[in-house]
Amino acid sequence: MANTKFIFVTGGVTSSLGKGILASSLAKLIQAGGYSVTIQKLDPYLNVDPGTLNPYEHGECFVTDDGAETDLDLGHYERFLNRPTSQANNVTTGRIYQSVINKERKGDYLGKTVQIVPHITDEIKRSIMLLGKKGDYDVVVTEIGGVVGDIESLPFIEAVRQLKWELGSDALCIHLTLVPYLAAAGELKTKPTQHSVKQLLENGVQPDILVLRTEHALNSNLKHKVALFCNVDRNAVFESPDAKSIYEIPLLLHNQGLDEVAMTKLRLPIKKDPDLEHWKDQLNKLYNLKESVDIAVVGKYVELPDAYKSIHEALNHAGMVNGVKLNIEWIHSEKLTEENASELLKDKKAILVAPGFGHRGIEGKITAVKFARENNIPFLGICLGMQCAVIEFARNVLGLKNANSTEFAATDAPVIDIMEEQKTITNMGHTMRLGAYPCKISDLNSNAFKAYGLETISERHRHRYEFNNAYLEEMTEKGMSATGKNPDSDLVEIVEIKSHKWFVGVQFHPEYKSRFEAPHPLFVAFIKAAVS
Repeated sequence: MANTKFIFVTGGVTSSLGKGILASSLAKLIQAGGYSVTIQKLDPYLNVDPGTLNPYEHGECFVTDDGAETDLDLGHYERFLNRPTSQANNVTTGRIYQSVINKERKGDYLGKTVQIVPHITDEIKRSIMLLGKKGDYDVVVTEIGGVVGDIESLPFIEAVRQLKWELGSDALCIHLTLVPYLAAAGELKTKPTQHSVKQLLENGVQPDILVLRTEHALNSNLKHKVALFCNVDRNAVFESPDAKSIYEIPLLLHNQGLDEVAMTKLRLPIKKDPDLEHWKDQLNKLYNLKESVDIAVVGKYVELPDAYKSIHEALNHAGMVNGVKLNIEWIHSEKLTEENASELLKDKKAILVAPGFGHRGIEGKITAVKFARENNIPFLGICLGMQCAVIEFARNVLGLKNANSTEFAATDAPVIDIMEEQKTITNMGHTMRLGAYPCKISDLNSNAFKAYGLETISERHRHRYEFNNAYLEEMTEKGMSATGKNPDSDLVEIVEIKSHKWFVGVQFHPEYKSRFEAPHPLFVAFIKAAVS
């Protein structure tokens, strides 16, 4: 293709309408139609990235192969497109301002007064256009975070206005809004959508397509009314209804013709009908699970579903492969004790101890590990969950009662210790061991090798502390083996207990690489152990 096409997805009325799912779904449809597509998230907060944000503030921090700490929507992008994202796929206001200020300090602006327009908006436009050039994509879908009308979103909307003017038919804007249902009146109300589009128009952006989020079906008269009052074509108003699964949304939108209208407006030739057979097969499996299995996920952010979004999706992908519906009980690690562990965990067929940072809730996680180990329940520990497994084994099998991580306490048995290269670091942002690193699986009879079927794997990391190799020999003698290591640093990446039914702890985050059409093999093996 001569020109990359750009689709901008904005939102109005309220947040949490599903802009990320809409962007992912449309991108999936265009990709299935034979084009190369990527998705980008522009976040209007001043943090340089989500790496220092508390999960209560922003949900999960998703990590890419190249070590970027990004918005959780990039997880959706990867799960839908089955393609990796990168640092370029997530841009915050903080990064934009940081880049502009750095250029100003170097004198790049030749002494000019640096302003929101054109300097900030030019940097936003550069970030958007760079992604298309860098990856040689046919289509770049850019999701604008926040809601139209937010003060912090204005520079992004202005950048969209300029790009639409500069790119002409190579760009379009899709606006997602809410059509609420007033039960007392028994009516769907379009006024919020009209006002949202009006706000967008006041900023110089005419939406080309409207997608209306609704809990009730919209009739043609209502769609025509919205089209008339919002200056869009009648065939360019679509609905995004509630669905049993987010993975059904691409099919619902395709059945309405959203992808065809979008491609026509972009003057993209329709090469073929989207190839969605495998997607439909996976969805059919998901919707026809006959058996159910009870499992536990132990973490300290369980009251916030978005904090473990990738883990939740990876588990459901694995359940789909194994033909079982997972009844996941999210157990708060601060509330789990030696006294109530049996009551909370005794009927669970598998236990996963989730990642995290800080000492809060650690003893509850260690208690969960102990219960899984002593009762031969399939166990998966991820990052901090793996470290808790090491601490528990050291305390209760090796007899090192003070065993701990130096992250939590000073101890004479630091079985988990800070990484050497982390000791001199003081800044918190983007300073951990981040991104994809290789792991060599040394034991071909291990659960890890049986799951992956490979001796060398690559997985994503986000941590400062590691297994202390000074205790490795003693651990191995007592039954906990290091079945996977980084070939360059000798960092222990995978630990297993061979005498156990299925006990695996991993220093990396396998959940980041699970896809709807390609579930992660380690999660698949974990759930297989739970049902066997």
